[in-house]
Amino acid sequence: MDSAGYTTLTRLSGLNREMQAIANNIANVSTTGFRKEGMLFSEHVSALGRDEDSLSMAHANVRLTHAAQGPLAATGGTYDFAIEGEGFFLLQMPEGQALTRNGAFTTNEQGELTSHDGARLMDDGGAPIFIPPAARTISVSADGTLSADGEPLARIGLYMPEDPLTLLRTNGVRFIPTGGVVPQEGSVLLQGHLETSNVDAVTEIARMIEVQHAYTTGQKFIEQEHERIKTVISTLGR
Repeated sequence: MDSAGYTTLTRLSGLNREMQAIANNIANVSTTGFRKEGMLFSEHVSALGRDEDSLSMAHANVRLTHAAQGPLAATGGTYDFAIEGEGFFLLQMPEGQALTRNGAFTTNEQGELTSHDGARLMDDGGAPIFIPPAARTISVSADGTLSADGEPLARIGLYMPEDPLTLLRTNGVRFIPTGGVVPQEGSVLLQGHLETSNVDAVTEIARMIEVQHAYTTGQKFIEQEHERIKTVISTLGR
């Protein structure tokens, strides 16, 4: 296969990965706290020789998470929290810490605030948040101060990664802060609300059509190159 064929194959490989990301975005259009993902393409150009054309290879080798805030939906849930602005909730899991925008929480048997799969929610000092079993009314102010029956208990922590580029995505709604975290100030916490997915289904479907068209065009080029090479070999072999 010549240089044009290899170049086209690398682009097709990248388009296939982008199609997978788009399909995952569409599948999570209703997932609380989901942030859509895309692919970042890079091009590498190399000189082949004095009298030869250069070789260009395209790679989709970086997964890019879009940080735009999703719409906020009112739920009325006591332990449903939404962040208006930047920042993440900090979760403590058995395997370590994780950041998330999914603010749907509950309490475990010990009275700790946790995600629905048991990861503990951390306060602004990095400690678990305990809800007294006798508490009748739980309220959260805009700065994250959580109160039980009017008495302050803790302040829900909001954090940012020290370096956003070091975040390791574990699933659609959680990120591992491999470079550490720092407190986030200035954002507003809303009780009884959840942040929905930031995926715009119409935009994603339109992009899927574009990627499919580009992939089909690349396939046709490969087929044409294959036929051209067959013709050349057949002609020279006579």
